[in-house]
Amino acid sequence: MAKGRFSYYPLAIAAVFILLEAVSLVMLKRSSTLQDIWLNRLSHNVMGKLWGGGESIRNHFSLQKQNDALREENFRLSERLRTYELGEEAARERSAGIKPDDRKFNYIPATVVKASRNTIHNYIILNKGRADGVKPHSGIISDCGVVGIVSAVDEHYSYGLTMMNTKISVSARVGASGLVAPLVWDGRNADKAYLTDIPLQYQVAEKDTVFTSGFSSIFPAGLPIGVTGLSNMVNGSTNRTEVHLFQSFSALHYVTIVDNPERDEIEALEAADEEKEGRK
Repeated sequence: MAKGRFSYYPLAIAAVFILLEAVSLVMLKRSSTLQDIWLNRLSHNVMGKLWGGGESIRNHFSLQKQNDALREENFRLSERLRTYELGEEAARERSAGIKPDDRKFNYIPATVVKASRNTIHNYIILNKGRADGVKPHSGIISDCGVVGIVSAVDEHYSYGLTMMNTKISVSARVGASGLVAPLVWDGRNADKAYLTDIPLQYQVAEKDTVFTSGFSSIFPAGLPIGVTGLSNMVNGSTNRTEVHLFQSFSALHYVTIVDNPERDEIEALEAADEEKEGRK
């Protein structure tokens, strides 16, 4: 029994110690104005750090929501800019007696869920699918240029091939009205592609901007792709020009899916023409 009573002594001593400390702090606070200021300052510093830490945690968890909101605003501004540019282009064509292209592209904002960068057949998975209006063979672009082409579509996700894929070929134009040639990736440099099959009589100058040509049903004309670099001859029959891409595939997060509602009709006509040529 005595041993049981002695086991409570450390707890009793600790309680008395805490009580004496509290009483001494109260007496210290009341004994001097200087000490009162010092204690108040100490308590305010502690509370300030606690509140500041809580605010930092709240800000951290709200960053994703803020980024999504900024991205949506950026997409709306991009849409307004595209509308303005299309209106300007149509006005120039009308003044020149040219009938404007009536094709209307649909733009769907999307977020990259997964992307590969370490193979010669790199792909990208986006968080928009059939339920959002995405179709196979739609283009994928960003504010920096062409990203790739949608290959397969599920209900809520889509799978695409990026420009860092040797199976991708994009019809590109040098300058506003220059040479048109296929743009492909050679499987080596992540920031570089090549204009290929250029006839020997054409000389491409360096540092000229490369755009989508508009000759395909996937991308609208005039989307920036990159800047031309050095050229060299291939097999003594054609020239090849390197293109430094605007899009960095190491920091790709937000993209836009481009859908051409008239693509099926155009591709059906092309297929019929190819079949007709094959019968000859």
